[in-house]
Amino acid sequence: MLKFLHRDRTSVSIFATAALICSVALSTSAGAPRSASSRFLGLKKGDAASGKQVFRFETFGNERFWTDAARMPQGMKAARITPLDALKVGLSVDSDMLDAATREEIVRELATDLSPTNAPMLNDPAVTEKLVGANAVIGVVARRGKVGITCTICHAMTDGSVVSLPNGGGIGRRRDGLTQHNLNVGKLLAVCGNSRAFFPILQIERNGKSIGRAPVGLTKNSTEAEVDAYLSNPKYYPVGTFDDTPDGIGNSVHITPLFRQDLAAPFGSSGQNATVDDFSNTVYTVLFDQTTLVTPGGRAFLKVLGGAAGVQLSKDYAEVLRDTGVRGYPYVNAAHAGPAGRARTPVGLRVDNQKLLDMNAYLASLPAPRGTGGDRGSIARGRQFFMANCTSCHGADQSKAVAPILVPMKRIFPGYSPMILARRMPPLSPIQNSPGTFDDKMIVVDASPAGKIRGNALPLLLDLGRSPIFLHDASVHSLNGLLDPSRGRSAPHPFYVGNLGRRGDVVNYLRSLDTR
Repeated sequence: MLKFLHRDRTSVSIFATAALICSVALSTSAGAPRSASSRFLGLKKGDAASGKQVFRFETFGNERFWTDAARMPQGMKAARITPLDALKVGLSVDSDMLDAATREEIVRELATDLSPTNAPMLNDPAVTEKLVGANAVIGVVARRGKVGITCTICHAMTDGSVVSLPNGGGIGRRRDGLTQHNLNVGKLLAVCGNSRAFFPILQIERNGKSIGRAPVGLTKNSTEAEVDAYLSNPKYYPVGTFDDTPDGIGNSVHITPLFRQDLAAPFGSSGQNATVDDFSNTVYTVLFDQTTLVTPGGRAFLKVLGGAAGVQLSKDYAEVLRDTGVRGYPYVNAAHAGPAGRARTPVGLRVDNQKLLDMNAYLASLPAPRGTGGDRGSIARGRQFFMANCTSCHGADQSKAVAPILVPMKRIFPGYSPMILARRMPPLSPIQNSPGTFDDKMIVVDASPAGKIRGNALPLLLDLGRSPIFLHDASVHSLNGLLDPSRGRSAPHPFYVGNLGRRGDVVNYLRSLDTR
């Protein structure tokens, strides 16, 4: 009989001539990216030990959304998801949550052909339920007979000490803060019994038009099968990305790491949040329970930013929830803490602020992975080129915070030639779209609510050796490809190294970077 250690942790679409649908990670407060000359002020922090538990196991009640609205555990059971299936979709299993006998049996089965006959445990859907119930599946938390989601589903993985599946997840000791690049978020959402509950973050069609990777958008009347087909297609929803903006645009973006967040600012690819705790609160109060978008605060928020179109999104989503039998929402455990539309309270809600500050401290304490080794001469030559050509934006010393600036859209993407879709009241910039996918995340969301430019925040140049995709739209598939001039002068981030040998040196240098 299998035994598990159960450690309970309580503790836009184009809206015709209408205005936008908001991003979840927006801000209309004064918090904003700072100029290059300003001093980085750091994070307001709490207790890192408590923050560790928040990061790993706190759901703030979202298990009710994931179980009663999205119906993830029901969908997994109906699809007979096995542990092997879970690993293939990119989920990870914390081996410290398993007893020794179970670990040994898994190791034995992994040495076989993985057939049901020779690997019965890894092919048994009942074992998946036991793993989830034991809180062994990283980021999937069982609580009071329901299943919720934590930040670690995207921002943690294992060391692969038991197994690391090629292009999948792994089993081993937990490593927090790292991006699980192989996580197929779209397919995971499609497994849910009611994937229509994710309506605000789907590519929606309105008036025969939509924006995103899919040729045809979805509507409030789309079937479960149609939604699942969209989510499961990596051409529309690439592996290693997550659509974190409920704007009706199909704009899933590359999952970023969350280690050493004391070195990062502002937050979000468009720099719309000045603090990571505001960004985290938005994740908990909107992304992990999207039903807040049809509450009075959510409707007010959408109306302020989107006018009639914002009201329509809320109405359409309410219809979807009604038609799929979702009741009793919202589910998140949060208090009314301010007007809707502010960075601290996008839908008027904020979860326990002390827990957010505790998580700040934990995310700041997580060490960055070491850079990859390599030929020292090549790395030195790459560093020399980098210092001469790249430091107007990127710092060479990765132990120091990135410059908290935004790189103007036209500089980071010379081909940016947007068409204005709708006007907004100042200081919000117009809703505008350019060909390609690079600007899709910023068609609606940018830093303009705080009076700042439309552009990209600087990334941490850390753990680059593991990443299989680059740029936030996951459009480049290697560091060599990122620096290859064949992408063209008008492409996003057109900063190239023409000589193949020198390009290899720069790649080796970038892979070697860490905080030492």
